[in-house]
Amino acid sequence: MKDRTPKILIVDDEPLNIKILEMLLNKHGFQTISANNGASARIVAAQELPDLILLDVMMPDEDGYATCEHLKRQPGVADIPVIFISALTDTASKVHGLDVGGVDYISKPFERAEVLARVKVHLKLRFTYQALIEAQAQRLAQVQDAQQSLLVSPEDIPQAGFAVHYEPILEAGGDFYDVLSMGGAVFDYIVADVSGHDLGTSYITSALKALFSQNCNPVTTASESLSMINRVLCRILENDTHITAGFARLNRSQNTLEYVNAGHPAPLLVRASGDYEILHASGDILGAFDSVVFDVLSIPVSPGDRLFLYTDGLIENFGPTRRTRDQGLQYLAQICQKFHHLPLPEALTAIHTTVAPPNVPREDDIILLAVEV
Repeated sequence: MKDRTPKILIVDDEPLNIKILEMLLNKHGFQTISANNGASARIVAAQELPDLILLDVMMPDEDGYATCEHLKRQPGVADIPVIFISALTDTASKVHGLDVGGVDYISKPFERAEVLARVKVHLKLRFTYQALIEAQAQRLAQVQDAQQSLLVSPEDIPQAGFAVHYEPILEAGGDFYDVLSMGGAVFDYIVADVSGHDLGTSYITSALKALFSQNCNPVTTASESLSMINRVLCRILENDTHITAGFARLNRSQNTLEYVNAGHPAPLLVRASGDYEILHASGDILGAFDSVVFDVLSIPVSPGDRLFLYTDGLIENFGPTRRTRDQGLQYLAQICQKFHHLPLPEALTAIHTTVAPPNVPREDDIILLAVEV
């Protein structure tokens, strides 16, 4: 039987502090492990995967704030809650701890009752979160709806201002897109690619539809939504399956674009002037690691600008002349630039016909989704 005793990592350069916390937590039924500096804490956290980390702020070489920042960028441990313990009691120090990823702050000399209360609260939140993930995974594992009926069309949400071309190589493909209204003038645009080309991948796109609908909302950032979705995918995907995704949130009233990349080909932003930008952003693929880390691009946009999201089937492997991904991206950028003067639906058709000519055998699914600000 799996040991369900909560495991807590204590990080402090003072052995006495570690001993006191160990005695307190062990007495109340918690497992404890320890590290005496930030570098060791990162190693121990990756190996032991604790449920909670108690982290001292004032340590030599690397303080607790820096350690926390490293942990939050480390796949596999980024979602472990961190509670800071420090003699620093000023508001600025506490706010800084929260800004770098901590969930709470306990002042030294600490009261044992307070430590226990805060530990229990955050463990309860973590276990509730994990139970929600498991419940979603169980429900979504049974989703087998027809794929085409799930895909939104521009006519369904005209105010979202998008056009799309979707071309699976089989009856139901492994590529996926969605457009969601977040209320007011805010819209989410998602393009994803499931690894593999067999019909078995098609059910995953049904799960993606439900996952994005459940986890995208006005108060959750794009990166937070992808992180939540990733935890569920880790439980429903087979070991050799993963997903790449591009996630754009456009606020049409504020003319701002937020983009998060989960291992997906970089999108193109073609300005109203015709100039283009390739939006490079790093991020982990989905479904491989319980914890993922993403870069977030925040870009000002103007009316007439166009964003192009796509899957790699559009830029690779057409006809006898092979293109690398970089070559394909540069070619796509030039073609998008060439047809930027056309109305969006006509431009999309012209771009797709040029980049992926008809009657040329396909080797991968294709999605091209264009958004006009």
